[in-house]
Amino acid sequence: MSSGKGAKGAEGVLYLVATPIGNLKDMTIRGIKVLREVDLIAAEDTREARKLLGKYKVKKPLLSFHEHNEKRRIPVLMGRLKAGEKVALISDAGTPGISDPGWRLVRRAHEEGIRVVPVPGPSAVIAALVASGLPTDSFHFLGFLPPRGGKRRRRLEEIRGLRGTVVLFEAPHRILRTLEDLLEVCGDREVAVMRELTKLHEEVIRGRLKEVKEEIERRGPRGEMTIVLAGKGFGGDEGGAED
Repeated sequence: MSSGKGAKGAEGVLYLVATPIGNLKDMTIRGIKVLREVDLIAAEDTREARKLLGKYKVKKPLLSFHEHNEKRRIPVLMGRLKAGEKVALISDAGTPGISDPGWRLVRRAHEEGIRVVPVPGPSAVIAALVASGLPTDSFHFLGFLPPRGGKRRRRLEEIRGLRGTVVLFEAPHRILRTLEDLLEVCGDREVAVMRELTKLHEEVIRGRLKEVKEEIERRGPRGEMTIVLAGKGFGGDEGGAED
């Protein structure tokens, strides 16, 4: 196992730094301090990263790290970490590794004996869950549904049987179809759809699946969406269409 120390005895550290999901004022004081002190920042989108770093006057080298280059970037970043450098991983918004690349890098760092330090902060998952009015003591985060086919159907059927609250991400152009599919497979459960969390036009649309879908259809789907769906049996619903 590697000690994570470079030639000069410095110890490499991988920081997982949460960044704002909309409102730039949500950046934590500790997060800013870490970004100012690391040797390198690995960012999902360097253009988005520069906007954030510019606001907080952070001037550090940037390296892109996203789903299309993750495999070839991991050896590069591990080389820097094993040389004793401190590296921060950030995503476009929220906590890195949540529906974004990152967990494989974290796993590799642990395998190589590199210290991994989470720097918590904004998370769309938690923000949506606590604002939903649905139970928070047990929940399942499932990210984005598969776009089509058997994988999508199997995931929907999995959701139908879950007792805990379910949190999903969805793009605006797919939100109506996803709500329709949830209604068909899971029945007319309680749901909260969060739109543009922490941004100027932040909105929570609550109700039953059918009425929330109709309301979004009436207004027009706009902005990034987070769906929080009641689990099976909540409120007396058995939560599912008949087989």
